[in-house]
Amino acid sequence: MTTVKQVIDQKAGTIFSVRSSDTVENVLTLMRDHRVRAILVVDDGVLAGIVSQGDCAIKVLLPHNNPKQVIVSKIMTANPLTVMPSNSLEECMAIMVHKHIRHLPVLEKNKVVGVISVGDLVKSIIELQGSQIKFLETYINGHGA
Repeated sequence: MTTVKQVIDQKAGTIFSVRSSDTVENVLTLMRDHRVRAILVVDDGVLAGIVSQGDCAIKVLLPHNNPKQVIVSKIMTANPLTVMPSNSLEECMAIMVHKHIRHLPVLEKNKVVGVISVGDLVKSIIELQGSQIKFLETYINGHGA
Protein backbone atom coordinates (compact mmCIF):
# COMPACT_ATOMS: atom_id res chain seq x y z
CA MET A 1 0.00 0.00 0.00
CA THR A 2 1.51 3.28 -1.13
CA THR A 3 1.15 6.23 1.23
CA VAL A 4 0.87 9.96 0.67
CA LYS A 5 4.30 10.37 2.27
CA GLN A 6 5.91 8.15 -0.37
CA VAL A 7 4.39 10.27 -3.15
CA ILE A 8 5.21 13.70 -1.71
CA ASP A 9 8.76 12.56 -0.90
CA GLN A 10 9.28 12.03 -4.65
CA LYS A 11 8.03 15.52 -5.53
CA ALA A 12 10.14 18.68 -5.61
CA GLY A 13 8.91 19.73 -2.18
CA THR A 14 7.97 23.25 -3.20
CA ILE A 15 4.62 24.37 -1.83
CA PHE A 16 3.01 27.24 -3.70
CA SER A 17 0.83 29.45 -1.56
CA VAL A 18 -0.68 32.91 -1.24
CA ARG A 19 -2.33 34.78 1.59
CA SER A 20 -6.10 35.22 1.70
CA SER A 21 -5.56 38.98 1.32
CA ASP A 22 -3.61 38.59 -1.95
CA THR A 23 -5.22 39.23 -5.32
CA VAL A 24 -6.33 36.55 -7.74
CA GLU A 25 -3.75 37.98 -10.16
CA ASN A 26 -1.05 36.63 -7.80
CA VAL A 27 -2.68 33.20 -7.89
CA LEU A 28 -2.88 33.16 -11.68
CA THR A 29 0.74 34.26 -11.98
CA LEU A 30 1.91 31.44 -9.69
CA MET A 31 -0.16 28.91 -11.62
CA ARG A 32 1.27 30.08 -14.92
CA ASP A 33 4.88 30.36 -13.78
CA HIS A 34 4.98 26.99 -12.01
CA ARG A 35 2.49 25.07 -14.16
CA VAL A 36 0.24 24.08 -11.27
CA ARG A 37 -3.53 24.04 -11.16
CA ALA A 38 -4.15 24.77 -7.50
CA ILE A 39 -2.59 27.13 -4.97
CA LEU A 40 -2.86 26.82 -1.21
CA VAL A 41 -3.98 29.77 0.87
CA VAL A 42 -1.84 30.03 4.00
CA ASP A 43 -2.20 32.79 6.58
CA ASP A 44 0.39 33.03 9.36
CA GLY A 45 1.51 29.45 8.77
CA VAL A 46 -2.03 28.03 8.94
CA LEU A 47 -3.89 26.53 5.98
CA ALA A 48 -6.89 28.76 5.31
CA GLY A 49 -8.02 27.45 1.93
CA ILE A 50 -7.24 26.40 -1.60
CA VAL A 51 -7.82 28.07 -4.98
CA SER A 52 -8.06 26.11 -8.22
CA GLN A 53 -7.93 27.15 -11.86
CA GLY A 54 -11.65 26.46 -11.97
CA ASP A 55 -12.27 28.87 -9.09
CA CYS A 56 -10.38 31.59 -10.95
CA ALA A 57 -12.12 30.93 -14.24
CA ILE A 58 -15.68 30.53 -12.97
CA LYS A 59 -15.69 33.07 -10.14
CA VAL A 60 -13.45 35.78 -11.63
CA LEU A 61 -12.76 35.56 -15.34
CA LEU A 62 -16.13 34.31 -16.62
CA PRO A 63 -18.12 37.09 -14.90
CA HIS A 64 -15.50 39.57 -16.21
CA ASN A 65 -14.20 40.57 -12.79
CA ASN A 66 -10.71 42.05 -12.62
CA PRO A 67 -8.19 39.56 -11.13
CA LYS A 68 -6.13 42.54 -9.94
CA GLN A 69 -9.04 43.63 -7.73
CA VAL A 70 -10.57 40.36 -6.51
CA ILE A 71 -9.16 39.12 -3.21
CA VAL A 72 -8.35 35.43 -2.79
CA SER A 73 -10.60 35.11 0.29
CA LYS A 74 -13.61 35.86 -1.94
CA ILE A 75 -13.10 32.84 -4.20
CA MET A 76 -11.11 30.26 -2.22
CA THR A 77 -12.49 27.07 -0.78
CA ALA A 78 -12.08 27.70 2.94
CA ASN A 79 -11.12 24.87 5.29
CA PRO A 80 -10.41 22.37 2.51
CA LEU A 81 -10.39 18.64 3.04
CA THR A 82 -6.89 17.47 3.93
CA VAL A 83 -4.97 14.24 4.30
CA MET A 84 -1.99 13.15 6.37
CA PRO A 85 1.26 11.59 5.14
CA SER A 86 0.10 8.25 6.56
CA ASN A 87 -3.05 8.14 4.42
CA SER A 88 -3.07 5.61 1.58
CA LEU A 89 -3.46 6.59 -2.05
CA GLU A 90 -6.67 4.56 -2.09
CA GLU A 91 -8.08 6.78 0.67
CA CYS A 92 -7.08 9.90 -1.29
CA MET A 93 -8.67 8.59 -4.47
CA ALA A 94 -11.90 7.81 -2.60
CA ILE A 95 -12.02 11.34 -1.19
CA MET A 96 -11.33 12.91 -4.58
CA VAL A 97 -13.93 10.80 -6.37
CA HIS A 98 -16.67 11.27 -3.78
CA LYS A 99 -16.06 15.00 -3.26
CA HIS A 100 -15.27 15.81 -6.92
CA ILE A 101 -11.95 17.47 -6.13
CA ARG A 102 -8.49 17.16 -7.72
CA HIS A 103 -6.11 18.40 -4.99
CA LEU A 104 -5.67 17.57 -1.31
CA PRO A 105 -3.38 19.54 0.98
CA VAL A 106 -1.21 17.27 3.13
CA LEU A 107 -0.93 18.27 6.79
CA GLU A 108 1.37 16.93 9.47
CA LYS A 109 0.80 18.31 12.97
CA ASN A 110 -1.38 21.06 11.42
CA LYS A 111 1.51 22.19 9.18
CA VAL A 112 1.33 22.00 5.37
CA VAL A 113 3.89 19.52 4.09
CA GLY A 114 2.64 19.13 0.52
CA VAL A 115 -0.22 18.72 -1.90
CA ILE A 116 -1.33 15.53 -3.59
CA SER A 117 -3.17 15.76 -6.90
CA VAL A 118 -5.21 13.33 -8.93
CA GLY A 119 -2.30 13.39 -11.40
CA ASP A 120 0.06 12.21 -8.65
CA LEU A 121 -2.31 9.34 -7.89
CA VAL A 122 -2.61 8.30 -11.53
CA LYS A 123 1.18 8.43 -12.00
CA SER A 124 1.72 6.27 -8.92
CA ILE A 125 -0.89 3.73 -10.02
CA ILE A 126 0.66 3.48 -13.51
CA GLU A 127 4.14 2.98 -12.02
CA LEU A 128 2.83 0.28 -9.69
CA GLN A 129 1.06 -1.51 -12.54
CA GLY A 130 4.25 -1.35 -14.62
CA SER A 131 6.21 -2.97 -11.81
CA GLN A 132 3.58 -5.68 -11.43
CA ILE A 133 3.63 -6.40 -15.18
CA LYS A 134 7.44 -6.71 -15.17
CA PHE A 135 7.27 -9.08 -12.21
CA LEU A 136 4.65 -11.24 -13.93
CA GLU A 137 6.61 -11.30 -17.20
CA THR A 138 9.74 -12.38 -15.33
CA TYR A 139 7.78 -15.04 -13.48
CA ILE A 140 6.16 -16.37 -16.66
CA ASN A 141 9.37 -16.33 -18.68
CA GLY A 142 11.36 -17.91 -15.88
CA HIS A 143 8.85 -20.69 -15.32
CA GLY A 144 7.60 -21.20 -18.87
CA ALA A 145 10.63 -23.14 -20.13
